[in-house]
Amino acid sequence: MSFTNITGSIKEVPKPKEVKRTRFEDIQRTATKTKRVMYPISAIVGQEMMLRALILNAINPSIGGVLIRGQKGTAKSTAVRGLAEILPEIEVIGGCKYNCDPLDPEKFCWECNDKQKKGMIKIEKAPMKVVDLPVGATEDRVVGSLDIEKAVKEGVQAFEPGILANANRNLLYVDEINLLDDFVVDALLDAAAMGVNTVEREGVSVSHPANFIIVGSMNPEEGELRPQLLDRIALQVEVEGIADIEQRIEIIERRNQFNKDPQQFRRDFENEQEKLRTRIIKAKQLLGRITTTRENLRTIAQICVAFNVDGHRADIMIERTARTNAAYENRERITNEDIIEAAEMVLPHRMRKKPFEEEEFSAEQLRAVVNGTV
Repeated sequence: MSFTNITGSIKEVPKPKEVKRTRFEDIQRTATKTKRVMYPISAIVGQEMMLRALILNAINPSIGGVLIRGQKGTAKSTAVRGLAEILPEIEVIGGCKYNCDPLDPEKFCWECNDKQKKGMIKIEKAPMKVVDLPVGATEDRVVGSLDIEKAVKEGVQAFEPGILANANRNLLYVDEINLLDDFVVDALLDAAAMGVNTVEREGVSVSHPANFIIVGSMNPEEGELRPQLLDRIALQVEVEGIADIEQRIEIIERRNQFNKDPQQFRRDFENEQEKLRTRIIKAKQLLGRITTTRENLRTIAQICVAFNVDGHRADIMIERTARTNAAYENRERITNEDIIEAAEMVLPHRMRKKPFEEEEFSAEQLRAVVNGTV
């Protein structure tokens, strides 16, 4: 038997260099990091009543939200999204998905209840935010999803929170609110009535706090809002294009400046933004000291009777709004002007009307009732 000698050196063949491919998920993740540059709310020209309604809700969330009705291109969405930058900070429990209030243990979610038992409550401060509810959102996206198989084995950990969880103690914004699907409207009604969102699937039930300020915007030409939801929203304001020539010119100039250099435009209005932010914080501090006299309540009751409104919700909302307006104006007592301004936002969508008749709200009649000339 013969053997063949093999001579030479053995070299390790280099492995081909791996080329890292960019996945679509990575592209999405990078894209979502782009920060949206907001138009400052203090730079909006005109539309004083809309801005006042939004600010009053920021000061006193118990007012109960606002519906903004009007034509396209009247700064409805711009105002709501711009509000996020001047909203005050709130105290939350660290790590809580539902923004639980550390001063209100009765409304803790199950996770915060568990933390409380273990003495692991950590209090943090976080800014209030505007949470968007898209018109085409699915039911699971709105109320949350529940994995039944995991729920049986693992309990509530199988619950994936939805938009209503994120909106707790924040501002929930629904653009084109009149186009919402019925199941979303029902979910909003339930949460607005109880302050709790409950998800039930095949005998498994999960609940969490869902107390939010609802802000809706709509174009009436595209259809009306369901009466049940309309009744739940405290204030309503009508916006339309501004007729004043100089103001229209100012709108064009400011928009051009913003488009040319958004950051510089924002810097130009930072002082106005800070003034508004400070004014809101001071109003929140003053709100608890505002007094409502029996004469104020009598005036409010007389207004609601004169305008033939249904129920007593309008009376309550006028009082809350008038009290908040007084705080915003740095007064400790409610005046008739506060009541008038509140009633102008509360009454128009609450007046009882006959079939085939349109609601007719008269500011002149309102002042006449308050002044006792009716």
